[in-house]
Amino acid sequence: MSLSEREQEEIDRANESGRQPVAFVHGLWLLSSSWDRWRTLFESNGYATIAPGWPDDPETVAEARDHPDVFAHKMVQAVTDHYLEAIAALTLKPGVVGHSFGGLIAQKIAGVGVSAVTVAVDPAPGRGVLPLPASALKSGSPILGNPANARRSVTLTFEEFTYGWANALDEAEARQLYDEFHVAASGVPIFQAAAANLNPFSETKVDFKAENRGPILIISGENDHTVPHAISYAAYKKHRKNVGVTEFTELAGRGHSLTIDHGWQEVAETALDFVRANGPATA
Repeated sequence: MSLSEREQEEIDRANESGRQPVAFVHGLWLLSSSWDRWRTLFESNGYATIAPGWPDDPETVAEARDHPDVFAHKMVQAVTDHYLEAIAALTLKPGVVGHSFGGLIAQKIAGVGVSAVTVAVDPAPGRGVLPLPASALKSGSPILGNPANARRSVTLTFEEFTYGWANALDEAEARQLYDEFHVAASGVPIFQAAAANLNPFSETKVDFKAENRGPILIISGENDHTVPHAISYAAYKKHRKNVGVTEFTELAGRGHSLTIDHGWQEVAETALDFVRANGPATA
């Protein structure tokens, strides 16, 4: 068992509640606590929520900054397996909501049939998603620019964070988010995504055609530099061939920070509406 004490306690509470669970999956440069406001919203609407971290994630931003090396070497499939372990411990099939690499992992979870309904927000590209816009290359350059970063944890500078995450915000809010949420991240998933279409066995592969995938919504931020419209929409087009409900929504004026910035509630309510309309009813 790789689940932490906190993760197991959240699973136990969800099971004991009898409510429909929703699992939240964070991406690079964040911790599971970045979902706290979303969880409050979903729970106030009758859901039970869990927010596992990536394997061995620190519990707090302060601890993460004291020990940045702990993030190194975390690869996409190992992280996916950790979330699958958490989901397997739930008594009810959950909804799954993910952002960025968490959005890619949410799609992988849906592809193995263990998600009742899925929302992927600005999802990192999986194998078969071909567009690679210039802004995405620039956002990834702090990692991809040095092959040694595949073995390291990487912390973005404030300028790099502003370009990749906070380009749609004013400088004061960008600084506030950087100080409150930003932590180091494993470099290797970026390399896995960049090489995915050259590797038929890539860990970023999503089963877009899985018949038991369930309903899925892709949410895109119009001004996202890290996962621009072309990437999110290409994922939607791959999913659109599935027999399950498949929807795409683009939120005007939003960047990659859309799950944590001042407009988080618009995104969360968009996700909540889809989960409520397409997932199992709450208790």
